[in-house]
Amino acid sequence: MKTRPAGIGNVHADWMGSLPSKLSAMPLRHLAVPGSHDSFTFWVDVHAPVGPDQKVYVKYLATMFSVLAKKVMVKWSMTQNLTFKEQLDAGIRYFDLRVSSKPGESGNEIYFIHGLFGHKVRDGLLEISSFLGRHRKEVVFLDFNHYYAMEAEHHVYLISMLQEVFGSKLCNNCAVENVTLDYLWEKKYQVIVFYHHPSAQGVPVMWPGNKIPAPWANTTEPIKLIEFLETTLKERDKQGSFHVSQAILTPTVNTVAKGLLWGLRSYLVERNLPTIMSWVEAQRPGVDGVNIITSDFVDLTDFANVVIKLNNLLLSEQNRKPR
Repeated sequence: MKTRPAGIGNVHADWMGSLPSKLSAMPLRHLAVPGSHDSFTFWVDVHAPVGPDQKVYVKYLATMFSVLAKKVMVKWSMTQNLTFKEQLDAGIRYFDLRVSSKPGESGNEIYFIHGLFGHKVRDGLLEISSFLGRHRKEVVFLDFNHYYAMEAEHHVYLISMLQEVFGSKLCNNCAVENVTLDYLWEKKYQVIVFYHHPSAQGVPVMWPGNKIPAPWANTTEPIKLIEFLETTLKERDKQGSFHVSQAILTPTVNTVAKGLLWGLRSYLVERNLPTIMSWVEAQRPGVDGVNIITSDFVDLTDFANVVIKLNNLLLSEQNRKPR
């Protein structure tokens, strides 16, 4: 995959490896980790058919008004500007991944998908693995949570691909409370894969989806989003799982119609980012606090840096404890 010049640079390429020992000894479920929503949408293929994740009427419009419809879809399908490498360099460590086969295509090839098809999954995984090979103390969460047009053989192919690409970097499914950076470094694990499908049951390096709940607000209104994020944090399990706070707004059909030519970034995201980022800045990690926080267009603000810095609050809490 071609890498464009990064807008953020690699200032946080080694942030996990640079954490103080007090934090690397804490369960990862207690740390603040920046993530991206629909992480792979920095490139979509306007020449391929509309994806099987789309409703029938969208497929019909794309067939009738192919070029125009797909140009509009690009504006509403893309939620990130940065490639995987650029996101990793910027500090992103959680990736939200949706995948599909291409109906009618021979073989079992799997692609990223969000309305339109993206890159081959293998290419994205190789890019991530290459980064991890250069940054041995960095750890990523790969959350495969949506699958489209995939039969049993596609799942076998994808699970085998994950094992082939990452090999001994894959962390075995275990008690979440045991997963600290110290533990991962000792075992030389760098990848935790969550596979939300029964096909992965019995595969030791595939973690079940229930160990990484990611409640979805499904709203266009920032105030409702923040209320939802607050409520779901209070309801967060005290043990046994990680937790994703999706700090994202979701367009409705009506939203898309009103902002048709502007697109997701201009019409919905940019104008509401200050409100969302104010919420992020006010958070605390820890047992009852935030863990993974995801955002659209992670390069539009200092998102990753803000989330990573929240971990300093854990240090100040420890320093206040009586000796």
